[in-house]
Amino acid sequence: MTQAANDTRIDIPALLLRLPLFHALTPEQIAHVSTHTRSKRLPKGEMLFQKGDIAHGFYVIVFGQVKLAFPSSSGNEKVVEIIGPKQSFGEAALFAQRPYPVFAQAIADTLLLHIARDAIFELLETDISFARHMLAGLAMRMHALIHDVESYSLRSSAQRVIGYLLQHCPTDSCEGSIELTLPTSKQIIASRLNLTPETLSRILHDLAEAKLIDMQGKRIRIGDLQRLREYDF
Repeated sequence: MTQAANDTRIDIPALLLRLPLFHALTPEQIAHVSTHTRSKRLPKGEMLFQKGDIAHGFYVIVFGQVKLAFPSSSGNEKVVEIIGPKQSFGEAALFAQRPYPVFAQAIADTLLLHIARDAIFELLETDISFARHMLAGLAMRMHALIHDVESYSLRSSAQRVIGYLLQHCPTDSCEGSIELTLPTSKQIIASRLNLTPETLSRILHDLAEAKLIDMQGKRIRIGDLQRLREYDF
């Protein structure tokens, strides 16, 4: 199926309006952006772009997951970020007009929207609200990267894992018990936390032995959130 035929089966304006970055745009602006937007389906495991490719726009995920990573000299990879629904990526390379510093690969069946550079630059010049949203998104990304550096430098391996688990709890659950599902494989999560898969498995085992979590596959039950927060290896 051609890209044009695929797009006729997807309501791109409706999808754009569901995304926080675009929900405040006028119908005319949405219509204009839609003409510069293409949908792309990525099956699990397919590459979206390689490190060194040139950015001609940026991407927003409708559903699915994409990992951003770069290969290491040892032949492994370092996962920089895991992008999920309603999140965008590729803006920094677009604005800097530099090649992508990472590669992007689907880690689940994924539907993406690619918004072309011209539409974004026009909105930045004519819509202050959109420019603020874009700047806020980039600032949050920078804040997250600084937090990562702090975490890797100052926090123990166990503290990183506990922080990751708590990060995936619903924001309105501050005490009691909760169940969650790991969003991707342990190997990818380990790379994201700058750990080896063996270290991650050991820490999860230790947390289970301490009766702080109960783990069945990717499903994890935390019996006492406050106790997990306060736990110190």
